[in-house]
Amino acid sequence: IRIPYGGGIRGGLYHSQSPEALFTHLPGLRVVIPATPYEAKGLLLASLTCKDPVIFMEPKRVYRSLKVDVPDDYYTLPLGKARVVRSGQDLSVVTYGAMLDFVQQVAITLEHEGYDIEVIDLMSLVPYDIDLLVRSVQKTGSLLVVNEAPKTSGFPAEIIAEVQAKAFSYLKTPCQRLTGCDTPFPYRLEHDYIPSVDRICRHVVAMIQAKTHV
Repeated sequence: IRIPYGGGIRGGLYHSQSPEALFTHLPGLRVVIPATPYEAKGLLLASLTCKDPVIFMEPKRVYRSLKVDVPDDYYTLPLGKARVVRSGQDLSVVTYGAMLDFVQQVAITLEHEGYDIEVIDLMSLVPYDIDLLVRSVQKTGSLLVVNEAPKTSGFPAEIIAEVQAKAFSYLKTPCQRLTGCDTPFPYRLEHDYIPSVDRICRHVVAMIQAKTHV
């Protein structure tokens, strides 16, 4: 089942929700969220051959904002596997969907200030690649999960709980999440609702600085 989701298109409270946590809470469903057109094709073809029911969530902002080369040939991307978009040592930032572009901009911006950020694109939420996340945190010592859904009972809390259970002794600072607000999605203030590049930058710097003072 293909489902468009997410804000950034001036869709207001009716057409900008991010309900992925509703589906991840239902046992038996797989939940997949591509961040790029290349991922969309590879993950969709993999979903079509999957024996389990798949909720395929497409970030609406990516429909018009990203243009990349997509091979004409048939290819698939494995479900349940994340990818390291950018390797780093200071902080692991995990995200998915349209927020990946924002996080990549943050990593490039902060690189010029001497910060080395690891960016992970989750791609699949159920199942998700906990092993890759644990390895990343073992290296960086800290984790930030970024998404645009409301904070309370959101999917980042699941990631944080599992990472802390499996890699607690490696953490130098508490795992954190940066999300949308616990309010209906606003029409005129949508760019204040969605974590912006500036807001993510400030949060990342604060986490890294806190780690260096431990």
